[in-house]
Amino acid sequence: MEVHCTRPACSRPANHFADLDNSATLKTVQQKYCTACGMPLILVGRYVPLKLLGRGGFGAAYLARDRYTPAMRKCVVKQFQPAGDLSPAQLDLAQKLFEREGEVLEELGNKHPQIPDLLAFFELDVPSRTPNKPDRFFYLVQEFIDGQDMERELEQKKQFSEAEVLEVLTEILKVLKFVHNNNSIHRDIKPSNIMRHRDGRLFLLDFGAVKQLTSAVAGQAARGSTGIHTPLYAPPEQMRGDKVFPSTDLYALGVTCIVLLTGKLPDELYDSYSNAWVWRAYTQVSDRLEAILNRMLLPTPSQRFQSADEVLEALASLTVKPASPPPPPRSSPP
Repeated sequence: MEVHCTRPACSRPANHFADLDNSATLKTVQQKYCTACGMPLILVGRYVPLKLLGRGGFGAAYLARDRYTPAMRKCVVKQFQPAGDLSPAQLDLAQKLFEREGEVLEELGNKHPQIPDLLAFFELDVPSRTPNKPDRFFYLVQEFIDGQDMERELEQKKQFSEAEVLEVLTEILKVLKFVHNNNSIHRDIKPSNIMRHRDGRLFLLDFGAVKQLTSAVAGQAARGSTGIHTPLYAPPEQMRGDKVFPSTDLYALGVTCIVLLTGKLPDELYDSYSNAWVWRAYTQVSDRLEAILNRMLLPTPSQRFQSADEVLEALASLTVKPASPPPPPRSSPP
């Protein structure tokens, strides 16, 4: 079995242990150590990282096994691992965002079937290669969603049909309705953060950028927005670091939908000269869906739909089938 070292600077993180191919040994072994840097590999004696899934601005994600469950179920271990040379203030902000993701997953994930559950959150002190200075790492463990994100799905399909985009739009709007009703704004909606489970369910991922609203402004705006966003998916107010709203997420979801419909990147669809989205020529959709998406993409927050419910109501007219005409009258016998 291959076990992956989670020390960020490890020169050779992949470790192979033939004895761990035996599930009984995997369940009972006390610990394994990285052959390159000496890092304890089995985190808190429980989680066995198998491979690196990816890296983001503030961390790395690993596919892992949980030894404390009967089937040693798969899970995702995220490690706080900020990239670049951050100032103390930036590092503090990054750590707070990581901790916030854990808090939000604990608050929301266990209450909604399309948000991953939080399974654990812990810090770990391990021996450093610098004497008398242990390394401290922070981890969160969440439910593993066995499937494929919309970015990968788009690579395969090249373009989504209107029906396929309507499914994504409707399902994620339902999740956002729940998120917004719980006084949070996701702030990073994009194809790679929407995952389709193998059973067809759609999940909203990555709550590391979420902004929680105070009760005084719930449903209105979040003040003091940090500069966490994905360029061009984020609306103007988020790019400026201004207040963010539920409609901030709706804008990003609108961008996601036109990217899926056209198969083009956002910078290919945004005309910087006119400050407008130019996407209609690259796909065939109904006029009604076009109007809904264009309203979601308006630059001014107050001009957009103000809630996920409003968009769902507008979409209802697209999915309601017209009533069948009455049968013709039966002719009377001669």
